[in-house]
Amino acid sequence: MVREPDRSKPAFGPADLLTAVRIPLAVAFFWIDSTAWRVVFLWLAGITDFVDGYVARRWGSSRLGSFLDPVADKVFVAAAFWVVLVSGKLAWWEVVAVMARDLTATFAFLLTVAFKRPAAIPARRAGKLVTIGQLLVVLAFLLDSWLLRPLAWVTAAAALVAIADYGRVARGQARGL
Repeated sequence: MVREPDRSKPAFGPADLLTAVRIPLAVAFFWIDSTAWRVVFLWLAGITDFVDGYVARRWGSSRLGSFLDPVADKVFVAAAFWVVLVSGKLAWWEVVAVMARDLTATFAFLLTVAFKRPAAIPARRAGKLVTIGQLLVVLAFLLDSWLLRPLAWVTAAAALVAIADYGRVARGQARGL
């Protein structure tokens, strides 16, 4: 279901604090060259990503959160995968494949803005699996695990499934307009 901004929601909510933490974590992940600290930042980003949704459902979501959550997610993912990319441990096209869902979602959202119909599709199960996969890929990278490439390929496949799922929902909503 495509959602438009809900004017009945407050501008700011408690979940927004958890969401906003991911932006400085992304900056720190990018700039600090310590594996131990990067693991901590990754862990905190993952926890805040999952907990902010619970907090929003429990105590109410906000208009800011509807915008800030996907932005914070994409900023952290971009910072983390930039570090992976420049390491050379995955090819550029593997990094793009792992990030395909995020790149597609960003492009699709920008199209809705360009056509003056900004809308977003709420998180779906396939998208959540991609998020978990991305976190595991970054963790495998940080731990220099042999699982890095297999996890990247599985996550890329999950990203394709998520893109198809979101596309199906968006087409269904477009027909309903």
